[in-house]
Amino acid sequence: MSQSQSENIIVRDALVWGKADPQDLAMQDGKYVQKDDAFLNAGFNEIEASGKLCVPAFVDPHIHLDKVLINESVRVNETGTLTEAIEIIWERKKHYTVDDIVDRAGRVIMSAVSNGVTHIRTHVDVDNIGGLLPVQGLIETRKKYADIVDLQIVAFPQEGILQNEGAAELMKKAMELGADVVGGMPFNEKSLDDSAKHIEFAFNLAREFDADIDMHVDETDDPTAKTLEILARQTIANDCQGRVTAGHTCALAGYTTDYADEVIQLVKEAQIHMITNPATNLMLQGRLDEQPKRRGITRVKELMAEGINVSFGQDCVKDTFYPFGREDPLEIAFLTAHAAHLSQPDEINQVFDMPTHNAARVMRLKNYGTEPGCQADLVILDAANPAEAITKQADKNIVIKRGNIIAEMETHRKILWSPK
Repeated sequence: MSQSQSENIIVRDALVWGKADPQDLAMQDGKYVQKDDAFLNAGFNEIEASGKLCVPAFVDPHIHLDKVLINESVRVNETGTLTEAIEIIWERKKHYTVDDIVDRAGRVIMSAVSNGVTHIRTHVDVDNIGGLLPVQGLIETRKKYADIVDLQIVAFPQEGILQNEGAAELMKKAMELGADVVGGMPFNEKSLDDSAKHIEFAFNLAREFDADIDMHVDETDDPTAKTLEILARQTIANDCQGRVTAGHTCALAGYTTDYADEVIQLVKEAQIHMITNPATNLMLQGRLDEQPKRRGITRVKELMAEGINVSFGQDCVKDTFYPFGREDPLEIAFLTAHAAHLSQPDEINQVFDMPTHNAARVMRLKNYGTEPGCQADLVILDAANPAEAITKQADKNIVIKRGNIIAEMETHRKILWSPK
C-alpha cells in the first residue's frame, strides 16, 4: 500500500457506476471539480482507468470494530449460536484496553481500505461490562485513521437498556464523548413493553443530540419478535422519517405473509433504511432447525420491491459470531445475491447499489458521488460491470481518498500453462 499527495488528479476514461459512458474525473484539494481550462493549465497527475468500472468508494454501514479479530484470543463458540457468542464476548470484554481495540480495529480498517471502503459506520458496545472503554477505543481509532476512512460511531446497548443497570446513563455519556448515532437492540429486553420503552429512550436521546438512530432489530429466529413494527410506528410518531436504520430484522422472514406485508408498509411509510448482514445471519440463524433450515436473512426482495432503501454490511470479522470476513463489499455482495436470490441483470445491479449509493443514503452522506463538489473518493475496479466485479471478486486497482491515492494493487497472477 502506498500513499501519494496531489492537489490535482485526472482519472481518464473512468466508467463510473451509474453513468452510461466513460468520462474523465478531475480532482483538486480533495474534491471533484470541473475539468476546465483553469484546472488543465494548473497541471495534474494522470491516472488511466481504461474504461474500467469505478465507484465513488464503497461504504460499509454496519460493522462492529470493537469486536473484530477477538477470536484470536477467546475460547471456541462450541454451539455456534448467537447466545454463546455473546457469552464469550462478556468474558473478553472485561479485558479490553483502548490500545487493544485500536490495534484490532485498525487492522480491519487497513483491510477495508485495501478493498475500496472509505466510509464505515461501526456499532460499539455500551453496557455495564465494558463501560465506555469500547467507545473510547473507537474514538481513538477514528482519530488515528482519519486520513483514510470516515468513521461514524453508533452507541450500541447490546445488553439492553432497561435490563442492563446503568446502561441509560452510559448511553448518554457515550454520545457526550463523541458517538455519532444512537443505537439499540430492543428485542433484548424482558418484555415487549420494555422493548417499546427501549425504543422510546433511543428517540429521546437522539432528539437531545440531534442524532440519527441505527438499531439491531429482531435478530432472532423467533417470528414472535415484533419490535420492527414498534420501531416503525415510533419513527412516524417522532417525525424521524429517513433518520432511522434497522439492521438484521431476521424475524421479518419468519412472519406470515399478511403480517410481513403490513410491517413492510409501515417501514416504507417511516422511510426506515434496512440493512441485511448475510454473512453472520446465514451462519447463525436457523442453526438449530431441522431440515429444511431457514436462510436467516430478512425479506430483501420484498423490501426492495416497495422502494425501501436496502443495504448490507460486513457486520463481523473473525469474532465469536463469525469466524471469517475480510471487510470486502464484493464478498458480501456475492453472499447477498445468493442468499436473497438476486440473479437477474437488474437485480445484480441492485446488489451493486447496496454498498455504494444505498449505503451512502443510510449514513446520510451529503458529499457522496463524482459530481463537482463531492468528496474525491474513488475505487477503480478490474472489471467492466457489476456482474463481472462480483463474479471474479475484482481487484481494487487504485483507491483514492480525498484526492490522495491511498492503496494500489501491486500483485499480478499469471497462468504459466497453456493448451497445446
